[in-house]
Parts: sequence; structure tokens; C-alpha cells
Amino acid sequence: MAYTDDTPEVKKNRAKKMMLWFAMISMTMSFAGLTSAYVISKSRPDWISGFAIPQAFYISLFIVLISSLTIYLARVSVQKEKHRQGMVLLITTFILGVLFIYFQFEGFSQFIADGYFFTGEQSTITTSFIYLVVILHIAHIIGALIAILVVIYNHFKQKYHNGQTLGIELAETFWHFVDFLWIYLFLFFYFVR
Repeated sequence: MAYTDDTPEVKKNRAKKMMLWFAMISMTMSFAGLTSAYVISKSRPDWISGFAIPQAFYISLFIVLISSLTIYLARVSVQKEKHRQGMVLLITTFILGVLFIYFQFEGFSQFIADGYFFTGEQSTITTSFIYLVVILHIAHIIGALIAILVVIYNHFKQKYHNGQTLGIELAETFWHFVDFLWIYLFLFFYFVR
């Protein structure tokens, strides 16, 4: 069947998915630019190398891996119309997202305790880059949490039924994207110091 023969709803759903993919590609390019600038800045004489990644960032990594599983299981449960199980998994994913942000700020506290500051006389280009990239990622996580809240509300109102699950599919895709983004950033900062 050709795309032109699709119903208006199918076309609208396809357009929403494409808009999300364009947004994620744009975000990927932003982070690629920031990490490229980080690599180029390593040649500066004031660059700090060999700093320790805060333990809280390791915990954050574990949390995003678990949250990717819970959002996947939530979507599967909603599609199978297992409403209660879907709701529990959606709320669990939301809580894991909040915990992720908490541990990001714990990581900042560990950085500050080690003498690494975002701005001011005691800051360096190295730490400013790390803070900037992590804060930008937190902003994307907040966007994903808002999407999860919308899905929780719509699921509570029983709007996902009879194969009409586009909202949770989009939220899951974006959630996996921000999770993958953190895995990439963590590995980047781990290996490129």
C-alpha cells in the first residue's frame, strides 16, 4: 500500500514519529558538537586530565539501564491492555528518571568536594564542559519526564486501547534516546580524559 493511500490518522501518526526523529537527530548533533569541542579543548595548557568520574554518575548509568527496561515493559503491558501493570511500570520509570536527576546533582556535589567548579576563579575549561554537557542532558531528561507524565495521565484516562498507543510509543522512543545519550556521555567522559 502506498503512503498516499493511508488514512489521515496514519499520516498524522507518521508525521509525529518523523518530527520526533528529526528532533533527536538535532539533539544528537548538538551533543556531538559539544563533545567534539571537548576533544579539541584537550590541547589547552590549562586542561585537567585524569580527574575521577563521580561515583554518583556510575549509579546514574545503572538507573538509566533499568529505566529503559521499565519503559519497554510498560509499553508492552499497555499494548496488551494490562492496565495496572502498565501503570506501575510507567510510575516506576518516572521515579527512576527523578532518581537519575538526583544522582546527577550528587555527582556535582562530589565534583565540588573534589575542588572542580562550574564557574568562577576555581573553575577550569574541563569542568565547565562537563557541567554544561551534564546540565544540558538533565534538561532533556526533564523533557522525557514530562512526556512520561503525559503518558501516565493518558493511561489513567484509558486513552490507550485497541492498538492506539502512539503516545507511549513516542515517549518510549524519546526515553531510550536520552538513556542512550547518557551511556554515550558517560563512556565519552570515562575514556576521553
